[in-house]
Amino acid sequence: MRASDRAYFLLRSDIVEWRLAPGELLGEVEQSARLGVSRTPLREALSRLMAEGLAAPHAGRGVVVSPISLEAVTDLFHVRLPLECAAVRLAAVRGNGGAFAALAEEFAAAGRLIEDDDGGQDAYYALVARLDQEIDDAARNAYLLQAQKPIRTHLARVRRLARNDQDRLLASAREHEQIALALAASNTELAEAAMRVHLLNSLQHLLAPHHGHHPPPNHREEHHG
Repeated sequence: MRASDRAYFLLRSDIVEWRLAPGELLGEVEQSARLGVSRTPLREALSRLMAEGLAAPHAGRGVVVSPISLEAVTDLFHVRLPLECAAVRLAAVRGNGGAFAALAEEFAAAGRLIEDDDGGQDAYYALVARLDQEIDDAARNAYLLQAQKPIRTHLARVRRLARNDQDRLLASAREHEQIALALAASNTELAEAAMRVHLLNSLQHLLAPHHGHHPPPNHREEHHG
């Protein structure tokens, strides 16, 4: 792997996982030393991150991790909603009902994961990722998948804002269970409705006035599975 690619993937992971927090300076000297690359490949990596919207130039300070604004979250969900609804409609028609039924059972029992302080939330997010993957595989639409990729990168970062809110995660598990049940039944209308409810509830939670946009506790030590 080229040095610039390695630097890009490492920085991207650190940004998405909040090991590098919004607004944090990505100094060339410090990051070159940390990642073990020279400054030229690092600059290439930073340019790619800026093109993706994960990093941004900052007057007099070089490059920083992009902030997460309420406006950006809203814009993200406005694009995400029709894409995710299209995906579940296709998955309901083309998917394996048994696989979705099995996932629904796992979401029904996901409360114990969410309430487990020792890596349980990582396991829950891994379960969500498996449902996403099953929907992608069932939808079998390369154009739709390509459109979703950059949105999911930003979503992974935004999603961590809800990480330590057990009530929201428990509600999210119930919503994902309903999506999986509708897909298991090959019910396109119900699958889309369940997805729409989940996304709108997620957006409402993120935009709630009490919801501060701060890094999760110990964000530098967390590793997202």
